[in-house]
Amino acid sequence: MPKAKKNLFERFANWATNATGSSTAFIVAFAIIIVWGITGPIFGYSDTWQLVINTGTTIVTFLMVFLIQKTQNKDSKAIHLKLNELIASHQGASNRMVDIEDLNEEELDKLHKFYEQLSDLAEKEDDILCTHSIDAANDNHNAKLELNKHSRKHKK
Repeated sequence: MPKAKKNLFERFANWATNATGSSTAFIVAFAIIIVWGITGPIFGYSDTWQLVINTGTTIVTFLMVFLIQKTQNKDSKAIHLKLNELIASHQGASNRMVDIEDLNEEELDKLHKFYEQLSDLAEKEDDILCTHSIDAANDNHNAKLELNKHSRKHKK
């Protein structure tokens, strides 16, 4: 798939994310704080002196929130697509897991409980390579229910 040309903001966001996440950026920020602290006695620890650092850090923080969110959204989308590809390409995987991020919290909690049950089942298996999927677990469960119904009929 050919890469689409990135717009100006996306190029800037990628550059700024890389730049602000570097060791150099941390050292520069740390140096600014040190210089600001050293200048405290010169300015008599005045309200203006405090306002300079408060305003500066507030502006940087405000802008970084949006920058970080943009980067996280992009990374999250890429990870979801990679996971969807793995699910879709694996014959034994349940395709119902693709796009589960659109489920509400209650539905996600139900799935989480189901996977806890699968984990418990897997711990009881002698074979560490034995796997379960949602569909396989449902098929096993339904088969057991049918077997139980059948055995109850024969006991009567």
